[in-house]
This record gives sequence, C-alpha cells and structure tokens, in this order.
Amino acid sequence: MRPDPNHSTGPGSLDGRRTIFRALAVFAILICSAFLIAEVLSGQIELPRNALWEVVHNVCVPGQLQIHDPKPCLKVDLNGGLDRGFAILRDPRGGTQFLLIPTTRISGIESPIVRKLDATNYFADAWEVRTNINETLHLNLRRDEIGLAINSGVSRSQDQLHIHFSCVRADVFETLHKNERSIGNHWARFKVPLFGQHYMAMWVPGEHLSPNNPFRLLAEGLPNAALNMADRTLVVIGFTRAEGTQGFVILAGELNVQKGDLANGEDLLDHSCRIAATGDKGVARLMDPRP
Repeated sequence: MRPDPNHSTGPGSLDGRRTIFRALAVFAILICSAFLIAEVLSGQIELPRNALWEVVHNVCVPGQLQIHDPKPCLKVDLNGGLDRGFAILRDPRGGTQFLLIPTTRISGIESPIVRKLDATNYFADAWEVRTNINETLHLNLRRDEIGLAINSGVSRSQDQLHIHFSCVRADVFETLHKNERSIGNHWARFKVPLFGQHYMAMWVPGEHLSPNNPFRLLAEGLPNAALNMADRTLVVIGFTRAEGTQGFVILAGELNVQKGDLANGEDLLDHSCRIAATGDKGVARLMDPRP
C-alpha cells in the first residue's frame, strides 16, 4: 500500500499539531496535578475526598499506559491489571514519606475488597517498594527501621485507600525491641503505649509479607473488628528478633474519641527519618533488649 501524499505527520501537519497539543495537554495536567497533590496532603485547602483518586486514575495511570510516564507518581505497576495494580507517590511536603495507592477504586481500610481470600496484599506491595526510602536517603535502612501504616476513616483526608510507608519513630523502634518477648503469634494488648496510644500487637515471621495480609489478620483475628473496620488503624513494622529471626510486628489500634485516640497509625512513622542518623552503634543500642 502506497503512502498517501496528502497525509503527513510532520510538526506542521494536522496529525503533528494534534500530537503536540496532546503533549502540551499532558504536561499541563502534570503541573496541575502536582499542585493538587501538594494541597491535598498538606491540608492547605479543602478538597473533595476523592482528589487523590482523581490524580492516580486520571493522570498517573493514563500517563503510564499512553506514554510510559507515570508522573507525578513515581511508579504505576499494572502487571496484575488495573484491578490489582498500584501507584507510588511521594509526599510533596518532602521527607521520606511515600504512599501506595491502588489503581482500582477502594475507599479505605473498611472496604471488604482488601480482605477477600484472593485480595491483593497491598501491604506486601508497599513493603517490596520500600527501596524508594533508601534511594531518597542514599542509605540502606534495616528492615526494623521501616514501617507501613493506614489510618482510620476519621483520621484520613481522602477516601481512596493509601498506605503510608516511611521510617519508624526511634522511640517506637526502641519500645518494640525492649518488649519483644510480649509480642507473640496471636493478637494481644501491647502494654506499653506508643506515641501515647495503646495498640494490639502480633508477630508474623518471614522476610516478605506476602503470606500474611494484615487486613485479614485484623478482621478475622480481633472480635468485632470486621464490623467496624473504619474505626481501625493498622501499622506494620519490619522486625528482627534478638535471636536473628526476621519478620514483622503488626499493630492494630481502634478509635476512642473519649481518650483522644483517633486511630492514626501514621503517628508511629517519622517522615524526617531521624532513626537513620543513629548509625550502626545507635541502632545496636536501640535493639539491645537489656534495660
């Protein structure tokens, strides 16, 4: 088939102009979305509670599919399809906070989607992409220095599920390691408050989190949890026991307005990552279980 002499794809042609227009439109959307995300997460303006979803759904995913550029997201993983994919977004406020956001519509911790038998384990996905923190700090953090958190419905500003992952607060790190003997294979009350609030705690072994879905562990392991999941918060922290066994500590909190507990597990994370400044000797001291 011979080419049509009247058809051209050069910059001055109709197709060329359309291509340029689409590129400019994508660029404008990226700029606007970056501003939108910054305002959403900083709380500087009141925006609809689906703003984060709009950015991922209308900008990051199309950018990845059409031009292989997920900006303003750092990554869009669609290997399992849109229904099981996720996007990674860095908090525009700076620091070491990142967000994992599903590419399918999920309201939050209360959604039954996240605890189905065949559900995508978004916590496991967040754990595997924690290297974003290392790349930001130009350091290789230990698993015990990294945590994942999802807040309750009351504590969140957006109604699209998003898991925070960042560094762990140094005092939380120290408290968990000093009391590791009280953290067993089943849910039990952790007697020492963390950032002023009480949590249930359990231990799961393994280098990876994929065999254990924290949403299911919470819903099926604590009485009535499945009935009021919106009032819950979950925090997952990489953990190495004193004898060297690797795994995770999973913490679950519950809304208690009378006691000032809004089930905001993100409080246990430190987006300035001060724990990274402790160095090898400092971490060794924090992990020493002796009083």
